Amino acid sequence: MSGHSKWATTHRQKELVDAKRGAIFTKFANIITIAARRGGDPNSNPSLRAAVDRAREASMPKDNIERAIKKGTGELGGEQVEELYYEGIVPPGVQIVVKCLTDNKNRSGSTVRHLFTKNGGSFSAVMWNFSQFGVVRVESGEIKEKKMNNETLELELIDQGIEDFKKEEEGITVYAEVKDLQKIRDFIEKKGLKVSSAEIEYVAKDKIDLAASDQEKMEKFLEELDDNEDVNDYYTNIANL
Repeated sequence: MSGHSKWATTHRQKELVDAKRGAIFTKFANIITIAARRGGDPNSNPSLRAAVDRAREASMPKDNIERAIKKGTGELGGEQVEELYYEGIVPPGVQIVVKCLTDNKNRSGSTVRHLFTKNGGSFSAVMWNFSQFGVVRVESGEIKEKKMNNETLELELIDQGIEDFKKEEEGITVYAEVKDLQKIRDFIEKKGLKVSSAEIEYVAKDKIDLAASDQEKMEKFLEELDDNEDVNDYYTNIANL
């Protein structure tokens, strides 16, 4: 049920925090602002809770977080941040949904379109192949350190109502309904496991495997998306990357 593996993306984002701290904090502020529009209390807004947790893990100052929340709830003025989605296809048939958080939709649209065109792709409707889920990841090293049994953990999570459980070399990925994201994260953390990421993602229903010759090109394209200041996240139908 998973789209392409986000483990590499997660590690890359952590590395970028140190290299481009200011730019990363701007991205996190935009994420928090958008999430806070659905309510400024992280305890009752799973999207906001996930965004705040990510910002804290990146050592974003508390004042910045609070300011972003107030901007989202309307307590502070300033330029309005929009949440935009761009859909497209890149050879050899990779479907991509790009999520942008921006105060300039013309800039975002032209930049993302350029990246698609540069890589031989184009904008095209693909959202029909994606569904939203709450996605929680725990690294394999964390599981080994706590001497946790994957099968036992999977059964316990099934009892908590998860949709799917995927074991990978890098760790485990747990899929849940969006409304259950925080509940599942809390359950995992109460087991003594550190969560690598907990976010709401678009997950592809039907996936494709990339040939080795195409993987390097696709990784380059995804890195270019990572480096774009307006791009908050992206989701693909790749099964083996």
